[in-house]
Amino acid sequence: MIDRLRALARGRQAEDLAVQQVQRAGLQVLARNARFKGGELDLVALDGEQLVIIEVRARAVGRFGTAADSITPTKQARLVRATQAWLQQQRCHQHRSIRFDVLAFDGDAPPQWIRHAFDVGGG
Repeated sequence: MIDRLRALARGRQAEDLAVQQVQRAGLQVLARNARFKGGELDLVALDGEQLVIIEVRARAVGRFGTAADSITPTKQARLVRATQAWLQQQRCHQHRSIRFDVLAFDGDAPPQWIRHAFDVGGG
């Protein structure tokens, strides 16, 4: 139970730091922790005219691989479905191109921002 609470606190802290980093880079945060059936979007931002879906991952020292390694094809599919649900609610953004990024926090290492972390077939 204590480990779970620590992980949740680490995740919240990573999301706070991610918001700061994204804003410093000039992106406009549109949504945070947007939840839908079957998925959640940690951050939705605008980079100019491009919609950026940012998955924030935090891990302690890499016993189970890096934070970025945890973005499996299954997780990618959930992100795509959640993005589709978000766009159904935010129709004014449906015309935008979409980029999927990962902001990974591994232990005490500096965060790693992986732009274009994965592509969605056909789009």
